[in-house]
Amino acid sequence: MASSELAVSVAVVGGGPSGLTAALAIASAGLDVALVARRAPPDNRTTALLASSVAALETLGVWHDCRDHAAPLAELRIVDATHRFWRAPEAHFKASEIGLEAFAWNIENRNLVAALETKAATMPNLQRIEDDAASVDIRADRVSIRTATDRIVEAKLAVGADGRNSVCRSAAGIAVDSRNYPQIALTYNIAHGRPHRDISTEFHTEHGPFTTVPLPGNRSSIVCVVSETDAGHMQSLSGSALDLELERRAHSILGKMRAEPGHGVFPLAVDTARHFAEKRVALVGEAAHRFPPIGAQGLNLGLRDAAAIAEIAGDFPDDPGVPEATGRYDRERRADILSRTFAVDLMNRSLLSDFLPVQSLRGLGLHVLNTIGPLRRAMMREGVMPRAAQPRLMRGEALS
Repeated sequence: MASSELAVSVAVVGGGPSGLTAALAIASAGLDVALVARRAPPDNRTTALLASSVAALETLGVWHDCRDHAAPLAELRIVDATHRFWRAPEAHFKASEIGLEAFAWNIENRNLVAALETKAATMPNLQRIEDDAASVDIRADRVSIRTATDRIVEAKLAVGADGRNSVCRSAAGIAVDSRNYPQIALTYNIAHGRPHRDISTEFHTEHGPFTTVPLPGNRSSIVCVVSETDAGHMQSLSGSALDLELERRAHSILGKMRAEPGHGVFPLAVDTARHFAEKRVALVGEAAHRFPPIGAQGLNLGLRDAAAIAEIAGDFPDDPGVPEATGRYDRERRADILSRTFAVDLMNRSLLSDFLPVQSLRGLGLHVLNTIGPLRRAMMREGVMPRAAQPRLMRGEALS
């Protein structure tokens, strides 16, 4: 027998940014929510929050605690730094072309999570259970979540935001399609001598992109995608040797660099759940999809998941776990997730390919986007605010 029980409409399992946003959004729609998650350890990674994600956070009352910790990405620059026969022309994209101050705002995850947790603590219909979910039992009319300390949470709907090894996904019997790449992503935060001028620069290399993303002040985050061999070499560097290597890969555009303590290491892979909701379980974030850190897609996609399930749960307040609700979520998220998966996979494979026609097509595509204004602006709008996946929160509309 469990030591205590709690009954709510929705239980969110997982306390990362996607889980916290889902819990806040569902609570803002008027439902009783339990957030089952230990507090995450400090995370020095950053996220470039697209304009639509910022709109959602503004609507939830979170962005005012994030704004001073975030830097705008007002311009994107793509540079072909390969040594191949066919090199793509340099491409520039400015947010002002589509009437935006910035395509995205880059923020350290620890600051984003802190702002979300601060807001969550003010929501009277959101209770936090600071524990891990040990098991999930799905029944015809409810989901029962047992925590590691033997507490039971009963809910009509479980939102699995518990990452790539999701307990919720396993309980629902949802399979995952996976693809691994021969690449490693290394992430760093750096201080630098020259101002970034709110420009994010992406150098395309034979092994993947090297991207600098602005942070407040003369700081930036770096995502460096390299071969497994190069990853081992870079991780062996420290101090001035690492600083010089990062500056070399950045072609000294930001002057002298100094890497801050700590870095992330992420083998590149794509995981996609075959269903995004099943048997009173809806998946958000990395429980539903895992992306390489390319193109600022991963967490922004997870925030759209959170906004979508909150909107649907609000439309089924008596029982948000009925098949009509979970089926609608699965249908509504499918096109967005699969199209982004395809685009990131295609981009990454085109960089890895030595096949000349593939290199030519990639170069031609960037040239067309760079020179044909209406097409470039349409692609920029779709990248920031995809038309096929705009839950109300992403449009800045409250759920209650």
